[in-house]
Parts: sequence; structure tokens; C-alpha cells
Amino acid sequence: MKAKLAIAGGKPVRVDTLPYGKQWIDADDVAAVTNVLQSDWLTTGPLVTQFEESFAAFVGTSEAVAVSNGTAALHAAMHALNVGSGDEVIVSTMTFAASANCIVFQGGTPVFADVQPDTLLIDPEDVASKITPRTRAIVAVDYAGQPCDYSRLREVADRYDLMIVDDACHAIGGSFEGLTVGSLADLNTFSLHPVKHITTGEGGVITTDDAELAQRMRVFRNHGITSDHRQRAEQGSWFYEMVDLGYNYRITDFQCALGLSQLKKLPQWIVRRQEIAKMYDKAFCGIPSVSPLAVRPRVSHAYHLYVLRFDQEQLRVDRNTIFQALRAEGIGVNVHYIPVHLHPYYRNHFNTSIGLCPTAESAYEEIISIPMFPRMTDQDVFDVIEAVRKVVEGYSA
Repeated sequence: MKAKLAIAGGKPVRVDTLPYGKQWIDADDVAAVTNVLQSDWLTTGPLVTQFEESFAAFVGTSEAVAVSNGTAALHAAMHALNVGSGDEVIVSTMTFAASANCIVFQGGTPVFADVQPDTLLIDPEDVASKITPRTRAIVAVDYAGQPCDYSRLREVADRYDLMIVDDACHAIGGSFEGLTVGSLADLNTFSLHPVKHITTGEGGVITTDDAELAQRMRVFRNHGITSDHRQRAEQGSWFYEMVDLGYNYRITDFQCALGLSQLKKLPQWIVRRQEIAKMYDKAFCGIPSVSPLAVRPRVSHAYHLYVLRFDQEQLRVDRNTIFQALRAEGIGVNVHYIPVHLHPYYRNHFNTSIGLCPTAESAYEEIISIPMFPRMTDQDVFDVIEAVRKVVEGYSA
């Protein structure tokens, strides 16, 4: 006998809602921030440099530039590459809007590429088909935490003399063919939002091995000015020059103190995310109407998200009904993402439309992100599995 769904008045699996993602702040994090709050430097101080150096060491690059958020990281990357009016940049459509917005901020035109059906990662073949003489760069998105196929993307980029930007906001701690995420592209961008692997409240980082690009981004984050307050204090000077049109994208020292503390715990948190993913994989492999995304060989998946596809041919309802039913069971599911080219802004300003990226559009109608964060207990995981089974059984044809 099927259990009565909570959305229909039955007893929910959980009384308290389990979110899809959540930060983990402990006493060490609080102490690190407090120490900086009692110091002489709250911003443009020594903790920013320390955090950048530690972050670069973690991903295996020579340079890291810390900024105020992940969107600022993407914008700084586009600026560093001199993207401007008349330039095109190819970007995955299965992502958050900022991956494309950063191109528009610079006056460029985003050209949306479709994704591979099994992973929802950018399709290198579709990228190659959309290159024109105006193409300057490719923005690959490590969707859900799985690195893209950078071997194939590099072949395409090298053939046309293009730069690659890795939107790695989902994937810190992952790897591709033995290389760490953060070292896979010419520029690699990260978000430090609370739902990501580590947090600074808000924050972002760009990593690279190109010192010149790194310097351009450091000037860009500081109004286009070549020196910051701490550097002038150390020199005993007041003089500064604005050499470019930049933004105030600086990050604070107390945010960087939190980032340093969180970075130490990241390896164990990645292990826990992968443990949760294995539990999910085992549970869902036997449910015909539900399928996790594929994981390609030679990658280590960082699992920012765990995404399920619900086969509507086998269920009697659409994705939105399943979403509401899972929420009613106390599971704080989410959807990642509406393909960016379908947003009204891009339809109105760049004449995008349905049919441009059919694989992503089809996937969007079927995907739901279920809870995935390292502080989840095994019981939390079992609750998610039970709720998915209950809802799928309740709606099975």
C-alpha cells in the first residue's frame, strides 16, 4: 500500500525542513574572525595576502586573487582578458546567470552552448560549432562539482587561439585527470557563498599561473588603482594613481580569516560529500524513474550539488509537482538551473529563444537538486532517500 503523501495530507518524512545546502561554522572559525576584528587591519591587510597564498597552494597555481564575491571573480576574469564590445564569449547555458552576465558587464556578447545529456557539462562539440572570428574565450562551468572535459576544450581553444575560463564555483576540491580544479584553465573562478564548499560569507577567488593577468585583476578590484591603503602605509606615502576603470571588489581581512580557517577543513568535507553521494548512488540506482547524473572516468567529483532527473514518461506528474511534494515531506530541494538563455533579459536583449540549447532545455524540465552538505548525518541522508522513494512511488504510473 502506498504511503499517503504529505502534500495530500499524509505524515511528512521530516517535521523540520532539511536545506539543500548549508555552511558549517565552528568555534575555530569564530575565533579566527574575532582575532582579526581586534587587530589593526579589517581590510586590505595581511590576511588577504595570506588567504590568497593558501588558496593558490591548495589548487596548485602560482597566483590567487581574492574578491568580494563569485560574480566579481567572473567579472575580473573577463576584464583581465580584455573582453569588450564586439567580442563573443561562449558559455554553458546550464549555470547561474552570473556566468553569462560577466560577459555583458564588459560589453561582450554571450554565446550559449548546450550541454552533454548525461553530465549536463558544456558540450565541447557544440562549443566548436559556435566559434566565429569574434570569439575571444570559453567559459566552462563545472556543473554540480564535476570538472568539464578540459582535454577536449583545450584542443578546441588552442585550435582557435582562445582563452578558457573555468567557472569552478561548484568544484573546489575536485580534479580532472590528476589535475586539481583551479589549475585546469587559464583563469579559474570560485565563489565563497555560504552554500558552497567553504565560505567567507560572501567572497570569490580567481586562480591562474599568469602573473600579468593576476595583477590586472588586483588593480581592477581596487577601483583601477595600482596600490592599496596598506601598501601606501608601508611606503609612508599618500600618492596613488588610477590607471584603469575598476570596481570596489575588495574582500575584507576578517572574511579572509574565515576563509583560511575553512580551507583547512575542506579536504575532510569533500570526503564526506563523496560519502553522501555514494549512499545516494546506491539508493537510487534501482529506481527506474529516477537517475543521478553520470560521473565521467578520471575525475574526482566535488559534489556541490547532487542532481536527480525524474523521468516524466514513467511518472504521472511534472517536475514542479514532484518538487512541491518533496518540499512537503520536509526535504528542501531546489532546481539548478533555468538555462540562462531562457531568462527574460537574454530573450529581450540578445534574442535567445527556446530551441537554442535543446539538451539543457529538456534536462531543466526533469532536474531537482537534493540536499548535499557535509554536516548532514546518515539519518538526514536516509530521510532524503525515503522521501524520494515515497514521492516517486506515490506518483508512479
